[in-house]
This record gives sequence, structure tokens and C-alpha cells, in this order.
Amino acid sequence: MAVLGFTLGTFVFVLLISSVANYPTGKVGRSCHGMVPEHGHTARPDPIHNISVSQVTFRPGDQIEVTLSGQPFRGFLLEARAAEDLSGPPIGSFTLIDSQVSQLLTCEDVQGYAVSHTSSSKKTKIKVYWNAPSNAPNHVKFLVTVVEKYKIYWVKIPGPVISQPNALPFTTPEATVAPLSTLPPVSHLTKSFSASDCGNKKFCVRSPVNCDPEKEHACFFLSFTRDDQSVVVEMSGPSKGYLSFALSHDRWMGDDDAYLCIREDQTVHIQPSHVMGRSHPVMDSRDTLEDLAWRLADGVMQCSFRRNITLPGAKNRFDLNTSYYIFLADGAADNGRIYKHSQQPLITYEKHNVTDDPKSVGGSHSLFLLKAHGALMFVAWMTTVSIGVLTARFFKSVWSKAFFGQAAWFQVHRALMFTTTTLTCIAFVLPFVYRGGWSSYAGYHPYLGCIVTILAVLQPLLAAFRPPLHDPRRQMFNWTHWSVGTAARIIAVAAMFLGMDLPGLDLPGPWKTYAMIGFVAWHVGTEIVLEMHAYRLSRKVEILDDARIQILQSFTVAEAEGHAFKKVVFAVYVCGNVTFLIIFLSAINRL
Repeated sequence: MAVLGFTLGTFVFVLLISSVANYPTGKVGRSCHGMVPEHGHTARPDPIHNISVSQVTFRPGDQIEVTLSGQPFRGFLLEARAAEDLSGPPIGSFTLIDSQVSQLLTCEDVQGYAVSHTSSSKKTKIKVYWNAPSNAPNHVKFLVTVVEKYKIYWVKIPGPVISQPNALPFTTPEATVAPLSTLPPVSHLTKSFSASDCGNKKFCVRSPVNCDPEKEHACFFLSFTRDDQSVVVEMSGPSKGYLSFALSHDRWMGDDDAYLCIREDQTVHIQPSHVMGRSHPVMDSRDTLEDLAWRLADGVMQCSFRRNITLPGAKNRFDLNTSYYIFLADGAADNGRIYKHSQQPLITYEKHNVTDDPKSVGGSHSLFLLKAHGALMFVAWMTTVSIGVLTARFFKSVWSKAFFGQAAWFQVHRALMFTTTTLTCIAFVLPFVYRGGWSSYAGYHPYLGCIVTILAVLQPLLAAFRPPLHDPRRQMFNWTHWSVGTAARIIAVAAMFLGMDLPGLDLPGPWKTYAMIGFVAWHVGTEIVLEMHAYRLSRKVEILDDARIQILQSFTVAEAEGHAFKKVVFAVYVCGNVTFLIIFLSAINRL
């Protein structure tokens, strides 16, 4: 019964826990002014979508139907502006016709100034009403930005001009042709980066430590070389999506200066960006970068660029003559769109000034406090509690001799369970010290951890009030003690399954899940073997000869054989248990 409850409870509990993903919702209010998607690509020049209106004249208070149509598109942002000042704020407000495909946005703190999509589904026509305000200018022009794909979009497609009845005819002012902003020239690298100058001329961050990108394809490499008032940056690593690094004032994502090398087909785009909180990076202008170059070879992406140490007029760019934590990450990309990195970024152990003395440094994908948290929980709930449970359930008759006033099995059980509670409490505190409070990004794991800790503390408190052996309340205590302990073990296993996949302790590869399943199977299998052995031993004693002396003699022999078997099983179980523990602790240590 105990084995079945633990097994079924563990796997059902784990399978019921899932996560959700977010999808594009068109809430692009922060793009109202410029109407430019933050995709990091260049807008297409020739529009293939158009805007039509139900009438070309209006009076304040009128409601005009506006239609956006064209080839299938996924996203849009529609606004009305004064025709004489297209860079000014939006004019009037919109009313929805179909709220399933369009939604109102708040721009300039006014609800309904603009309209956008509600999902990324394809559409060919959108209809809305525009409401003319009482203070409307004489001429109003509609503008729309349309997104066909992440990297294919058109910005501020001009629509028709509508005018008030008594206004003079609108004449388009002679256009002043502004020079096209030229992107920095991009060249191709011809060979791998070298780590030979790390610590001499280059400031290098490498993972694994001291790896050489010339010789090792699995080497993640980032270097900074000062050249007068500028710095040359080199970055390489195995990636089919993107590589990135960021400069941060702390060990948390948010308000960081970031740079990405994004693979798109057989091209690499080098893109500066800034990170606001734990959100998608916002792409910035590449005007601050020079000497851009890249290379794709043997599954390795390389990119390099030069930027000035200080950029007084550039927003979101940090001065490089200050100390920062350095983040190094990689992840997937599709058609130029990047996705969240698959594991916690490599973060340097301390702040560094990359323009100061050259050196070679390393970092960790998981900080010490999180490593310690994971290690202590693995020790407590894979080793001490498991051995303690087996000892109390199957070894009372094996280790029944007194040891410091109590049966030896009880002393072992109590010591192991006390150790479990102590390790759990210490491990419980560490993430709060690391985060400085509660983490809202860890899913169900912290909630399960709190429950496990409460149950782990409750168990010894219940044990302190254990009734005497023959007390009528003893049976109720035994069931309560077993129920609380079993619940704690099931929830702990579920929490470990979830914790292994969190970014802060993202153990590498799918093997971790198989290893944890292997541990659960190993423990459950051992309990099944011992249960079957106990059942066979009891049956063997029952069918012995009726002669009392024969019964006693046979029982003594059977009991001795049973004890020997249990000791062998126990030794094998402990060896296997420790092996699983070493596997996980070694993986944590390598992060």
C-alpha cells in the first residue's frame, strides 16, 4: 500500500503540473509615436496594403468608417493625424466594429487613439470607425503600419486625407528628401577567433573556462580589445539561432545594454538592444557600431564589431570604462525573431571593466546560492529521507539491539530524519536570500517547496508527541506520521522534477529527467523487493511444522536468512542511492 501510494502519487502529481505560453496580442502601445515595430529589421519601401474611408469630408462629431485591406497580414497599427503635422500626436478616437480582430490602444494617455490587432492570425481586411473630435484640424490623414511577418513590415503607409467642409483644399507640402540612413557596412570574417591574446591584449570571457574557439567548436567566446578610444568586440559559439552578451549593473536581467548576433538563413545580423525587465530585448539603431563582420562555419557563429568607449548622445548604451557584470547567452531564432534562451545565461562572478587590464575570466550558469539550494535538497530528499524510511519500515527486527538507550534502527531513523529537516530548512532560505524575496518566475516550484518545508518541520514535532507503544492513540499516530511523511516525499519529488528545469538551475540535457525517473524507480523497486521478501518470510513461518521446538528452530533459521537478505538489499540500495546523488551533484558543480 505504501509503495503504491508513493509511486502513483508521485507520477500523477508531476504529470498534472504544466506551464502556459503567451502569444502576440497586439498590445503595442509603446510604439504609438513612431509606429515602428521593435523587430530589429528594415521596413519595406513599397506598400501593398491600402486604407479607404467612407467619406472624404467630416464635421466634428462625425463617425467615419475606415477600412484597411490588402494581402494577408498578421499585425497592424492604425492612427489618424493632422495632415499638416504627421509627426504630431494622434487625432480623434476609434470605435471597434469587430472586437475579435481589433482592439483599442491607449496612446498619449488617451484610450482609443489607435487600433491594433488582437492576435497573430492572418487577416485581409479590418474595419473600424473614426470619431472626429470637436477640436479636429481642417485636414486629417490616416497612417497604418502593417506586419506580414516578423521581418516583413511596412511603416506609416499613408492613407487618404479627409477635410472639414469649409477648409481650403489640402496641398501636400513639397517633400524634403532626407538622406537615407545608411547601415554600417558588413564584412565577412575569414578565420576563427583566437584566444592566444586573452589576458595580454584581450579581456576574455569563456565557457568552458580557458577553452579555445580555434580548436573547440563547443567554446563560447567573448573578447574585448581596447583600441585607443574604441573597443573591438568578438563573440563566437555553437548556435543555430543567436548569441548575445549584456552589460549589467547587477545579476538580474533588466535595464541592461545588450548586443545580439542573430542568424537568419545564411546571414548574421548584428544588433544592439536594451533589456527592460524580463522581457524581449528592444532593438536599437546600429549607428553606434562600426566594422561589423560575421562568419558561419562548422555550426559555429562568429560576429565582431567596434564601438566607442563612450557614446554621449546614444540612448541605452553604457560607457565601457565602468565595471559591469557580463552576461553571455544563446538561444533559438526563427526568421530573425529571437526566443528566450534555453538556459540561464553565463554570468561573471564579479563586475569587470573591459577597458581595464586585460584578463581571462569565467562565470557560472547558476550562482552559488542556487547550487547550494539544489544540492542540499537532493541530499535531503534523495538520500537521507529515503534511507530513513527504509530503516523504519523494514529493519526494526534487524537492528533491534539497544544503542544509547534506544533501538539502533530508531536512532538511525531519527538521525536521518532530523538531518533531512535541517537540510531542508537551510535550503529553503537560500533562494530567498538570493532573490531578496519571492520569485514570481519560478512557476509551481516555490509553492511546492514551501509545502515540503512545512511538512518536514511538522514531522519531528508530531514525533515528539508520539504515544506509548500500547496506547490506544498509537495507531492513529502511526497513520498520521506515515501520511505526512509520504505526502512530503511525493511533493518533494515533484518539486525536484520542476526545479531541474528552472533557468537558475537548468541541468543540461534530457538525461536529468530520466535520471530522476530512474531514482524513483530504484527506490520504489527496492521497497517492492523488501515487501515481497517480508510476505514470503511470514508465509514460510506459517507453514512450518506444528511441533513447537521445530517452529522455533525453523523461525530462527528463517529470521537469520531474512536478516542477511535485507542487509544485502540495504547495501545495494545505499550504493545505488549514492550513485544517483553523485550524478546530480556533479551536474550542479559543472554549471
